Amino acid sequence: MTGFDPPPATTLPRGPLVGFATGSVGMGVWVTVPGLLLLYFLTDILGVDAWLAGVALLLPKVADVVLHPWIGHRADTDRARHGHRRRLLLLGCALPVAFVALFAVPAGLTGAPAAAWVAVGFTAGNLLFAAYQVPYLATPADLAIDYHERTRLMAFRMVVLTLGILAAGVAAPLLTGGDDATRAGYLRMALLLAVAMAATMAVGVAGIGRLHTTAALPSPAGHAPPGWRSLRTALANRQFRWLVGAYLAMSTTTHLVLAGVPYYAEYELGRPGLTTVLVAAFVAPALLVTPGWLAVARRVGKQRALLAAQTAFAAGSAVLAVGRPAGLPVLVAAVAVLGVAFAGMQLLPFSMVPDVIRADTTGTGAGTYTGVWTAAEATGAALGPYAYALCLTVGGFAASRAGETVVQSSTALAAVRYGFGALPVVVMLAAVALQRHYTLDRAARAAR
Repeated sequence: MTGFDPPPATTLPRGPLVGFATGSVGMGVWVTVPGLLLLYFLTDILGVDAWLAGVALLLPKVADVVLHPWIGHRADTDRARHGHRRRLLLLGCALPVAFVALFAVPAGLTGAPAAAWVAVGFTAGNLLFAAYQVPYLATPADLAIDYHERTRLMAFRMVVLTLGILAAGVAAPLLTGGDDATRAGYLRMALLLAVAMAATMAVGVAGIGRLHTTAALPSPAGHAPPGWRSLRTALANRQFRWLVGAYLAMSTTTHLVLAGVPYYAEYELGRPGLTTVLVAAFVAPALLVTPGWLAVARRVGKQRALLAAQTAFAAGSAVLAVGRPAGLPVLVAAVAVLGVAFAGMQLLPFSMVPDVIRADTTGTGAGTYTGVWTAAEATGAALGPYAYALCLTVGGFAASRAGETVVQSSTALAAVRYGFGALPVVVMLAAVALQRHYTLDRAARAAR
């Protein structure tokens, strides 16, 4: 590919960078809390069978495969016509309303009706999430910045996003009532976190506006190409296909682990309260290691750094498959290794997508590429919990309602452990195999 332009010298000011990054907090809450608690909410609070709970979380994501690229095309059309993507960003700011509705299951609804309520709320929320996320992630490609400055921009996002994920991941289980979680507790949690989502997403819109004022590239002339043609062109891009395929496997793995945390804490470690400890161990390292991943990427390139992160994630997951005999300190340390790797897997791919977009010579808009990218992320967010739910189903895991105590069989307990540890190893190694086919990074570094 030969579409790299001469690297601009623009260094983005810190204020707009922080404003842009703050917008990721609301998105982080949406990804983290449903990913962490929604499967458990269905099976252990609402009495939904594991297989049906998995379906209720999977089907809403199926629509994302079509909706995200379409929203990306609409974002490109807005930029071509108006010079910005603000309209969709403002629509996405309604996401906190859907977040509350997701956990506001009416009293008396259990089993299949409760699953249907959650599925409908999840579908609406995913649409609003896409309306915000797609134009948000198109921002780096809209700016006159080079290879390393795009990584710096996403590093700011990663640090702030991590703070949001950590705060939500630790606070959400506590706000639900901890070991004595109830429906009312889940609704209280949703209301409180929705306020934070609304505030930070509004700051993000303002931050994007300031970045565009500082370093926006000229808007493309005319209108965006027809949606299906743009989509076909994006998917025909070989480098993008390998990158997005690898990210689909990464997203599936990380969301599988996130969905399994409450089960692993309660049924493998015997202490539901350890959910917050494991979440903190998974998320907190990113606050310390993100600058390190940025330095590694500068030294060896984003591609090699990402392969190292993927390999570390597989190694940490293998330790978790051992379970209780390894000892609690070792298991918490293994989760921390996943967290270190997770930081790299969030920073590096998201800064590689703008490299692909800037190398493109077909005129395909950044929104179309990010729409396909976020569709892959959403698909992984669905496949991960669904894969874990299938593991529980195969193991004979018994659902329950709030306040009930169910004794799980030995096969169910094994499913909890191996689904949390062994399965992520397999999927992450698939991500490594796919990622090795991406070859654009050397050209992107040379062109800066």
